[in-house]
Amino acid sequence: MATTSVAPAPSQQAAKTLDYHALNAMLNLYGADGRLQLDKDREAARQYFLQHVNQNTVFFHSLEEKLDYLVEEGYYEAEMLEQYRLDFVKALFEQAYGYQFRFSSFLGAFKYYTSYTLKTFDGKRYLERFEDRVCMVALTLARGDETLARALVDEIINGRFQPATPTFLNCGKRQRGELVSCFLLRIEDNMESIGRSINSALQLSKRGGGVAFLLSNIREQGAPIKRIEDQSSGIIPIMKLLEDAFSYANQLGARQGAGAVYLNAHHPDILHFMDTKRENADEKIRIKTLSMGVTIPDITFELAKSNEDMYLFSPYDVERVYGVPFGDISVTEKYHDMVADKRIHKTRINARAFFQTLAELQFESGYPYVLFEDSANRDNPIAGRINMSNLCSEILQVNTPSRYDEDLGYEHVGEDISCNLGSLNIAKVMDSGDIGASVETAVRGLTAVSEMSNLASVPSVANGNAQSRAIGLGQMNLHGFLAREHIYYGSEEGLDFTNLYFYCVTYHALRASNRLAMENGDTFKGFADSDYASGRFFDKYTDRVWEPRTARVRELFARVGIALPTQDDWRELKASVMAYGLYNRNLQAIPPTGSISYINHSTSSIHPVAAKIEIRKEGKLGRAYYPAPYLDDENMAYFQDAYEIGAEKIIDTYAEATRHVDQGLSLTLFFPDTATTRDINRTQIYAWRKGIKTLYYIRLRQAALAGTEVEGCVSCTL
Repeated sequence: MATTSVAPAPSQQAAKTLDYHALNAMLNLYGADGRLQLDKDREAARQYFLQHVNQNTVFFHSLEEKLDYLVEEGYYEAEMLEQYRLDFVKALFEQAYGYQFRFSSFLGAFKYYTSYTLKTFDGKRYLERFEDRVCMVALTLARGDETLARALVDEIINGRFQPATPTFLNCGKRQRGELVSCFLLRIEDNMESIGRSINSALQLSKRGGGVAFLLSNIREQGAPIKRIEDQSSGIIPIMKLLEDAFSYANQLGARQGAGAVYLNAHHPDILHFMDTKRENADEKIRIKTLSMGVTIPDITFELAKSNEDMYLFSPYDVERVYGVPFGDISVTEKYHDMVADKRIHKTRINARAFFQTLAELQFESGYPYVLFEDSANRDNPIAGRINMSNLCSEILQVNTPSRYDEDLGYEHVGEDISCNLGSLNIAKVMDSGDIGASVETAVRGLTAVSEMSNLASVPSVANGNAQSRAIGLGQMNLHGFLAREHIYYGSEEGLDFTNLYFYCVTYHALRASNRLAMENGDTFKGFADSDYASGRFFDKYTDRVWEPRTARVRELFARVGIALPTQDDWRELKASVMAYGLYNRNLQAIPPTGSISYINHSTSSIHPVAAKIEIRKEGKLGRAYYPAPYLDDENMAYFQDAYEIGAEKIIDTYAEATRHVDQGLSLTLFFPDTATTRDINRTQIYAWRKGIKTLYYIRLRQAALAGTEVEGCVSCTL
């Protein structure tokens, strides 16, 4: 990431002869008039097509000829296309091309043709335009429903809804991976579960998904095995095995395998766990590519506040005493009982020293991620316990354990988790004046991703997906929208808008899922035990009026005719949900959108920009420059970067959204080069007090200026 530098611009005559790469680079130069040359990026996008795309695209005389060829040669799935009449397929493609779509930035076009579009098997020529890919996604997800297919084309090509990379990349292709972004799996405290987890890492990486594992249930180093003391090797060898599995498996070389592991802060191996990410760690324990997260309950903060020691509890003993794995225990609720229970082996470390170590490691490496366990579970409307998250720290769902036979077959198939993601473009949805239509189409499209996913290689994931039909509707371009409207990120108006926008999305997402339940005559497993069935979930919406706190935000919604749901609307929805249920167990999650943001010309997720003009390294291309969406000389002041805005205003913004999102929000904290570990500790406490559920990476300004980037989440950002 970098800001623009001042340099004289080449003459207009010279600019005419420049190629697309050189034109894009002129973004980083001020013109002779001292203004940004944003028009050069649009010119670079045009030249990219003239100089590269058009010359390398296979030509067909008609759509029918093209589809026949792609099916016969094994590029497209014939079975998917056979769900539709040929005249409808032709009409859908005509609809798509009728919008006369143009990429708004060079990097958006480059990302699409580099990473998404269908290419010949030798990878040298293009077989699709953007409109073709959109149609194939719509036809795949609509599953024969012509009305839904038209709606999906309309939403995607107009930039209001963008499916996540696995869905957008793979739909309709015969040679493809899964449509799912990532997976979350438990590991139980037995060799069968550990062995099965290694196989799952291989199988799911082969299909292109990032995978997170829960390690909290594994007995600690030195714990007894079959009552023989000092036998267990603990969690580090399992982490090494998983890291090797992810390094070995990838999706046909297109996406590297990627994994993460989560551990409870009160696990006896917690300090060894964090030490694996230190730069000077012994190679025997050092973990280089596996991501890691720490689950922290409220009691840990309370002990640190009192400057007390924190006890670490043997998972082996906890499961023996309570009859359930350690990860399914609320440490905050059971803490003092476990301290007093002599049957549970325990050790002590200082709570403040733990947080100091956590901050030191984050300062050094950006890891670990943090899950505020009790915050996540307090807001969880589903019966069961959230005890882990994913590679990007936005998926928060309940899971249940599996039991295995000696041959690694399943004695009982539990419920693990898959992430079915896609995001709305806040600016474009607001411009449309119909939040409900965009949300409903997106929910139906993502539900199709869940129902179409073939996850038989890992039965616990397949079972969890089938029982829950959980989706994660995300958002992006919050900062782009606010800056376009001359509203500062984190300001009173910015917080007010964020609150009311997510309030609207939540209402329409629930209504869409309720309609699906009525249409299908079915609800997700466990609905009867949820806060939706009891009606408790809706109390916060029926007991008070939700309306804009500022005149500016009131005007934003009124300008495009968006009516905020009223208390009566919520009461009516509550009654319908209690009567007919919900089709999806989970509905919203906010991932750290990356490549899809460039294609969609959006700021990433609901974060502020890291730079007004972002500098990226793009393989053989070298440096590419990406201007913030809607950036111009008049609104530049509103595009303060994340380091200028500061962590507290970002947390405040996320807190406004968090109150409405049933899962998590991937939240990165940005600090200036003057930050200390104490600053990181204070910010973590502030986030915890504001009700934030998870923290993703820690980023320091000097790392960005040096041209290095913290590794992004391959499953959700891409």
